[in-house]
Amino acid sequence: MTILLVLLALAVLVMGNVPIAVAIGMVGTLGHVLETGPFALYDVPLKLFEGATNFALIAIPLFILAGALMNTTGISRRLIAFIMALIGFVRGGLAMVNVGVSLFFAEISGSAVADVAATGSVLIPAMKKRGYKPAFAAAVTSSSASLAIIIPPSIPMILYGAIADASIVQLFVAGIVPGLLGGLSMMVLCHWFAVRYNLPREAAFDLAKLGRAFKDAAWALLMPVIILGGIFGGIVTATEGAGLAVVTAVFIGFFIYRDLDLPNFGRALIEGIQQTGIVMLLVATSAVLGLYLAQARVPQELAATILALTEDPLLVLAMLNLLLLVLGVFLHGAAAIILVVPVVLPLINQVGIDPVHFGLIVTLNLAIGQQTPPVASVLVTSCSIAKTEIWETTRVNLPFIMLLFVILMLVTYVPAIPMTLVEIFYG
Repeated sequence: MTILLVLLALAVLVMGNVPIAVAIGMVGTLGHVLETGPFALYDVPLKLFEGATNFALIAIPLFILAGALMNTTGISRRLIAFIMALIGFVRGGLAMVNVGVSLFFAEISGSAVADVAATGSVLIPAMKKRGYKPAFAAAVTSSSASLAIIIPPSIPMILYGAIADASIVQLFVAGIVPGLLGGLSMMVLCHWFAVRYNLPREAAFDLAKLGRAFKDAAWALLMPVIILGGIFGGIVTATEGAGLAVVTAVFIGFFIYRDLDLPNFGRALIEGIQQTGIVMLLVATSAVLGLYLAQARVPQELAATILALTEDPLLVLAMLNLLLLVLGVFLHGAAAIILVVPVVLPLINQVGIDPVHFGLIVTLNLAIGQQTPPVASVLVTSCSIAKTEIWETTRVNLPFIMLLFVILMLVTYVPAIPMTLVEIFYG
């Protein structure tokens, strides 16, 4: 009965437009008090502090700051110029450039929203100027940014790994093949649209221009090599790799490109602090809700209920995919991870599903959720840049959402796609 009251209170607060972090904290505290008595209030501040001080979570504000620094150092602009020189000559190449730049940018920031904010402000106006419909420009920018959180480093993977006690580095490795497969597939889809609607080519391929663009972007292109090479080479942890991303961005911005000055650095810090505050408040309040769920034995009861219906891992994954897709429509990605993962972990372990494999499934579901209104945080950001109506853009975006869904099904039911590299490197 208590759990029903808590869930009803959460639904009422969210529908009442109460910030999700505040709503989670309130219902978590309410459930904790109802379950153990008023003296349980002493536990709440301790749990808030404990929830936000996990060492692995330090990577989140650092990667967010690295993305903010990229927005102010000209790194994004140089990446766009290089990818444009490389593939812009193909029909519809500007849309394919959009996808390619998203993949590169995500290898540094780990954030889909940061990806849209950085690349969309340049590419969406350029696509509109070249005759692309605004809704199509917004859809490509939004979907490619969400796909890019599968490629390491990924803030949702860091959050999942911290909650599920799974290896963040292995999660990063597992995301490489699905991310590249999705990126190439999305480029093919862009080219198909270009041929069908006679979208323009950019300038003819020019080797000298490509060489100049490569030279100008060389340091920006080196950033993923430094960060991911350090993480995968075992030189630094994922958290230390996030710090390395910030140091590298500052070094390149101040001393190489000279686009970063103290006022811009201050603005990047403020932007990073604002985005970090949103995520970390969610993490802290979720720890209180997790305390209540553990006391009420909700995860164990859910596992027992589903196992009474079926013990087939494939059917269990189908039910969990459905749950995550529905929640993704209504919840921010971080909130969905925080609410679902602690509850379903016992079930995942009981049916023998690898936590790293499940982490990729969760991340892809959230990537789809970022494209499906009403919440659709990434799509909303893209639409605001393109000045398009969200439902019109969603209609144009449906083929890209379906592509993300196909990648989700492949990752879910062909575990070799995400797990082969993990097994090669980690046995």
